[in-house]
Amino acid sequence: MRVRTEKSAADSSCADSSAGAPPAVEGASPPPLWATLIATLFGIGRLHPGPGTLGSAATVLLWAALARALAVPLRTPAAIALAVSVALIGIPAATQVARSYGEKDPQFVVIDEAAGQLVALIAVPLGWKSFLAGFILFRAFDILKPPPVRQLEALPEGTGIVVDDIAAGLYALVTMHLLLHFGLLS
Repeated sequence: MRVRTEKSAADSSCADSSAGAPPAVEGASPPPLWATLIATLFGIGRLHPGPGTLGSAATVLLWAALARALAVPLRTPAAIALAVSVALIGIPAATQVARSYGEKDPQFVVIDEAAGQLVALIAVPLGWKSFLAGFILFRAFDILKPPPVRQLEALPEGTGIVVDDIAAGLYALVTMHLLLHFGLLS
């Protein structure tokens, strides 16, 4: 489980409150705008409480809207392509933001939750029960971090930030498909 602490009002007095994130490391240049937008999922990571949960919820809602607009045969390949794309773009974005802020896994970086949540929804039928179960399963595995999920956090920079959530998404995906196979979500 990621251990993240909230700064007290006294500790955050030097923070740029308009940015909603801790100040960058002294002497470090701010991350590029594209990296900040991607890493925070266009600012969702700056919302409180629970930016990771909010990032996952936003991903479910965005996927639900997109998937409904796609023809049924395109949904699974689109989910896979989107999850891979988010991960491939998210890793360098998370790396740049984490470096700039001097943190291993900043709480406001939520692109990892988006990637993992998308993995959890691959080939899942469109419906509130499936989406809710996928959301809960992903958040549970992301928080509990069963092996090897926790060990993947040790990978360097953005890779460690994103890949552990993809692994949590894989756990959620397998569990989800077992629930669907045995008719527990019908």
